[in-house]
Amino acid sequence: MAIRTTPVRPAGRGGRAVASATTHDVVSSRRPRPAAGRSGRAPEAPCTRGGYRIVSQDHRARRYAETHQRIHQAAMRLFGERGYEGVPIAHIAAAAGVSVQTFYAHYTGKDELIMALPDRAEVAALLASVPDDRPLGERMRGVIVCFVRGLEGARRSDALARWKLIAATPRLRCRAAEYERATAHMFLDALGLDEPDVDTVSSVVVTAHMSAYTQALLRWAESGGERSLEDIAAEVLAALRDHL
Repeated sequence: MAIRTTPVRPAGRGGRAVASATTHDVVSSRRPRPAAGRSGRAPEAPCTRGGYRIVSQDHRARRYAETHQRIHQAAMRLFGERGYEGVPIAHIAAAAGVSVQTFYAHYTGKDELIMALPDRAEVAALLASVPDDRPLGERMRGVIVCFVRGLEGARRSDALARWKLIAATPRLRCRAAEYERATAHMFLDALGLDEPDVDTVSSVVVTAHMSAYTQALLRWAESGGERSLEDIAAEVLAALRDHL
């Protein structure tokens, strides 16, 4: 399951490890230094403390988010023009107007621009969207339906662009499978089932649904988005329900 809003990484934030429907990497907590102005000096900070200029946390967070998004947008534009494999990180950084070092302060590599694991809170929210007294298979189907419905507007357009790249790039398809397995472990853990003695049936049910979700996204991407993601997901889940 590749659940990424901004696009699912095998050991990522919050301990997550998943594939879009899910699997994803830890992003460095470092933040880029304030950009120097025309004079070559860093811009004046809005306040001082102990004789040292500081930048408010809100300002820094806003700048970080803006840079993060700018890098992502530059990368997606270049990927669309040249293909995923044809774009080195140095070119992404240059297009975004940042250094390679700053790129790595935001992303661990190109894969993370395309796929990201959900965090624990997202997994918990998805599970909470389905009554916990339902059979495991029904709960997992509900989770996937909930996520698909949540992909609206810009999020859906972004997901389609990313999954078209994944579908067209063998290396990314392999990585998506890794994220998928990682995401399955996250759901098993959230369900209290990720233990050495977890029963085989529960493991198979969760893993199979993550695989079904990935297949739905790939089929959707391969259709160029012409087919409804909801229809494809329903079709894939029905096939799984009939044979599981």
